[in-house]
Amino acid sequence: MEKDTLDSFDFDPRDITILVVDDEPHMRDLIRMNLEIERYQVIEANNGLEALEQLRSHLPDLVILDVMMPEMDGFETLRAIREVSTVPVIMLTVRQSEPDRIRGLDLGADDYLAKPFSPRELLSRIRALLRRAFMPSPSRKTEIVVDPELKIDFARHEVIVRGQKVELRPTEYRLLYHLVSHAGRLLTHETLLSKVWGHEYRDEAHYLRLYITYLRQKLEKDPAHPKYILTERGVGYRFKALDK
Repeated sequence: MEKDTLDSFDFDPRDITILVVDDEPHMRDLIRMNLEIERYQVIEANNGLEALEQLRSHLPDLVILDVMMPEMDGFETLRAIREVSTVPVIMLTVRQSEPDRIRGLDLGADDYLAKPFSPRELLSRIRALLRRAFMPSPSRKTEIVVDPELKIDFARHEVIVRGQKVELRPTEYRLLYHLVSHAGRLLTHETLLSKVWGHEYRDEAHYLRLYITYLRQKLEKDPAHPKYILTERGVGYRFKALDK
């Protein structure tokens, strides 16, 4: 049985620097206080431009980014961050609509938390995201030839689709790894969420739906009629069985 490395991998908060970006001083104070109680190192920025300066100067391990900021909002800031860094980003916002969540994730956010939120919930999300960011990447020793149009080499982190190398985000890569590792078997929503995101995300089905869509857009010739990543409606997903 595959060992759940998300559970077994851990880190020392004292080695972690977190950048908190929010134009409201009391919100920055609240977040900083809770992070420092857990022994994280905290730096702050009150707008997007300052956040980019802090990013270049301090190279934080994680960014907590508010959406509703004057002049340069969180979406614009995130777009600028993703041009230079793959640092994990949690977005904070009073907007709770799914289009806003999808916009943030599309731009490269790793998580999305609506205000007001409990400090315990934020800390839980931070721990789960840092475990994903710092745990060793999964690897397989051999190249997997799914069919003439799709080849995957987990050792080299390479995915070749119809002769062209396709770049996957770390979360997309981890999701594909778990699907292919259990090719031909149904994996429930809860199983995939726990293995890829962490147990804290077992009820966040929209993350899984969105990243399945991303993978299909990159791997499938016709994403609307997938042949690799198959949906078991209401239950989960299954990667097509591999030839022996």
